[in-house]
Amino acid sequence: MSHMPSPSESRRAKSSRRAGEFPPAPEPLAVPVFDSHTHLDLTVQEAGVPGGGAGDPIDALITAAAKSGVDRLVQVGVDVDSSRWGADLADRHDSVLATVALHPNDAPRLSDLDGALREIEALAARPRVRGIGETGLDTFRTGAEGRAAQEESFRAHIAIAKRYGKALIIHDRDAHDDVLRVLDSEGAPDTVVLHCFSGDAEFAAECVRRGYYLSFAGTVTFASAGSLREAAVITPPEQMMVETDAPYLTPTPHRGRPNASYLIPLTVRALAEVRGADVDELCAAISANGERVFGAW
Repeated sequence: MSHMPSPSESRRAKSSRRAGEFPPAPEPLAVPVFDSHTHLDLTVQEAGVPGGGAGDPIDALITAAAKSGVDRLVQVGVDVDSSRWGADLADRHDSVLATVALHPNDAPRLSDLDGALREIEALAARPRVRGIGETGLDTFRTGAEGRAAQEESFRAHIAIAKRYGKALIIHDRDAHDDVLRVLDSEGAPDTVVLHCFSGDAEFAAECVRRGYYLSFAGTVTFASAGSLREAAVITPPEQMMVETDAPYLTPTPHRGRPNASYLIPLTVRALAEVRGADVDELCAAISANGERVFGAW
């Protein structure tokens, strides 16, 4: 395994290693799906690997996922270093594709935003980089003083996605209306994914109408997420994806413990239940969406 990027000081300060606290593996899926959004590097840095053990920790996470019926992963970049690392990983692993970007909360902190964007654009040209993201807007963690830079970065990522014909992966936290405003004003790329979809049914309907894909994370299983489940019900299966955002957003009944791609079956089954859908049929639809959004692995 090549050297993983070091976490930023803020992430390092927030994270605590919780090795050995991963939940038990769920029953495997009969029809394989993919994890549309994971951070393998952050998972290892912040939580280790399920069961600890020797050997390459990235290989261990990929193997654990495959045993659960999660046979493909999308490794998501959040800064230049993690984006480069993910692109290199995708070159070595047939089951991994990469996306590259500057996270919206990091964009206002960069001393040379333009230079960082140039590095992201260079990575975007690589054949196994299939998405630009996660980019977008976040008014929860970024205050008013940083929002102009955040929006500038978002608009630049949209342009990169369109130039290279790659999917745009959007981080949207407490910024639904502004995300749509920017996409409408710039002209959205052909393929747009709302990562960790967090809106209600009304916002979901707006995204569906525009042809966007909605990717649901473990949050859809949380007791307080009734409006999110309503959004999942109205999302057509041909516009639905599933993700972990590992090591975060672990689905119930394991909320608060480290997340990893092998836990995707918990979220898929919750989505099938709330939709009254057959699990295997939903898995087949989600898997087909992955090919449409990211191409063949």
